Amino acid sequence: MKILVIGGAGYIGSHAVKRLVADGNDVVVLDSLFTGHRKAVDPKAKFYQGDLLDTFLVGKILEEEKIEAVMHFAAYSLVPESVKKPLKYYENNVSGMISLLKAMDFAKVKYLIFSSSAATYGIPKTLPITEDTPLDPINPYGETKMMMEKIMHWADKADGIKSIALRYFNVGGAAGEIGEDHDPETHLIPNILKSVNDQKQPLTIFGDDYDTKDGTNVRDYVQVEDLVDAHVLALKHLLATNKSDIFNLGTAHGYSNLEIVEAAKKVTGIDIPYTIGPRRGGDPDSLVANSDKARKILGWKPKHESAEEVIATAWEWHKNHPAGFDD
Repeated sequence: MKILVIGGAGYIGSHAVKRLVADGNDVVVLDSLFTGHRKAVDPKAKFYQGDLLDTFLVGKILEEEKIEAVMHFAAYSLVPESVKKPLKYYENNVSGMISLLKAMDFAKVKYLIFSSSAATYGIPKTLPITEDTPLDPINPYGETKMMMEKIMHWADKADGIKSIALRYFNVGGAAGEIGEDHDPETHLIPNILKSVNDQKQPLTIFGDDYDTKDGTNVRDYVQVEDLVDAHVLALKHLLATNKSDIFNLGTAHGYSNLEIVEAAKKVTGIDIPYTIGPRRGGDPDSLVANSDKARKILGWKPKHESAEEVIATAWEWHKNHPAGFDD
């Protein structure tokens, strides 16, 4: 199948490209390289450097490459940055989705898998979170993802573009020669492992006064290869049913930031000192998923169910790439 992966040089997108290529698909990547890495893109995929906001370029790629389906991983995703720079997030995320859907309608491409977020739920009243939990985002990032989903819904009604949104929680881990490398890095697991590799980068835990068991944020961690499995299964389901839908992805087990630090100590065998810093803007207390719907309907079966398993795959990559893709 001919698939366009937007954001395919990023952390999750590059893992999706690798899997899609391995499955025998003909993969095309569009990435601006604002945050992605050219080295992360599977050499068997065709690469275009460009901005999703360039509707003409996106339409041209869709049409000339005879694309049959799109996977979208190109949203900006840093919660604290979204609070400080909301217009940046609305422009890239919301306007980018509008640009993509306009281009898809022009090129008559009718299938879209969207990498969404649990940030759409805000601070849920009950856990674990189901797909019926009310959407009430508390930061611009979460609100842009919610808006993107709503735009997709109406594009289905008006233009017949069928889509599946996958709302997932924290992602971690690595696969082979690709892993997580952001600048700046804001995600907990890579920052823990960077602090192990480089003692000059001490670990900071942001906030210890949340309404959780130890005062630090609680999150549901999904291993990146398991996350990609869900995207592949979602595309197969979309092609088979021709019906738009939404699925949560998670393990239904929440780990606090301090529990993740302890798990990393076990995996690495190294003591990991940390300091407590102030809260970051826009961070909910706890996000834990109920993914029964994805497991039942998509047949999704994550292979890495514990924090230690997720961290172990990340640790292998960080040991071999202490400077990330700059090695």
